[in-house]
Amino acid sequence: MCSIPPHDHLPPRSTESAPQRSDRPRLFADNPPCPAGIVAVHGIGNNFGAGIDAPRSEELRALKAALWARHLSSGLAIAPDRLDLDFAFYADKLAGKQVAQGAGDDGLLEDPLACEVLEGLARALGVPDEAAQGHAAIPLRTFSSWVARRFNLAEGPLRVFLRMWCSEVATYLRAPDATERLAAREEVAARIARHRPRIVIAHSLGSVVAYEALHAHPELQPELFLTLGSPLALPRVVFHRLVPTPRADGPDPRGARMPGGTRWVNIADPGDPVAVPPHLARFFDGISLDHTTVVSGLFRFHHATSYLQSATTAATVAPYLGV
Repeated sequence: MCSIPPHDHLPPRSTESAPQRSDRPRLFADNPPCPAGIVAVHGIGNNFGAGIDAPRSEELRALKAALWARHLSSGLAIAPDRLDLDFAFYADKLAGKQVAQGAGDDGLLEDPLACEVLEGLARALGVPDEAAQGHAAIPLRTFSSWVARRFNLAEGPLRVFLRMWCSEVATYLRAPDATERLAAREEVAARIARHRPRIVIAHSLGSVVAYEALHAHPELQPELFLTLGSPLALPRVVFHRLVPTPRADGPDPRGARMPGGTRWVNIADPGDPVAVPPHLARFFDGISLDHTTVVSGLFRFHHATSYLQSATTAATVAPYLGV
């Protein structure tokens, strides 16, 4: 039974048929659509913790949905209850396979793939070899110190954030057919299938998960795919590991456009060291708008809160919500 009321004031959705892929089931067959204006897809740091049962997890997911609605409505200057927003929660699908990184901040990350993620980020940010020891082995403290100086960020919180970010990205991207990756992707796809949103908003690592989910199920065609603080173009670490694989029919590989008629808009803060390289449209086909705009200073450079409350986000989503 659907608990989210439809938006009667919104214009009707397109009735154009979606492209089919014979090797994957249509999610709509088993999930009757339940209209919602938005499905939000979180980034890193959203694990609720171990030992949480399904009812409690659902309560926490609903709280996250309310929080995102409050932040987004703040930018739109409307009451939160005017938004129908559902929250696609996938962090629990990754939690069991993350490699413990230890408590020390001075040494290397212990997960080899997390080290590759950090190295890829260092290269994309232009960390000099003398600061990254030739990129062969990058101490987290050295790297975070350089990034903190470049972006005028607080080094301590940045180092904690980088450790977490590298670990979660590595867990998701470890293998194309890894159980954790497929489970996270399918969880996001199932929420979209259930609610048939006009908009999918995906932040940080969530933009990678949502990108793959929408390609895995091309019948799931929101009208707008909005990516915030996205690392989708990060070479070797993210971009070259994507499913579908970027096509290499020219001098530079190109990532796939969204299936069907979904419009893709990207927003990145120039002070966000995770949203690199900047300007996703240089790497992906079919991006309608690629905004570079300051959403926040200090350490909130990458927070979903800052992106959701920004005027650029409000201007992007407002036409789809009738506000």
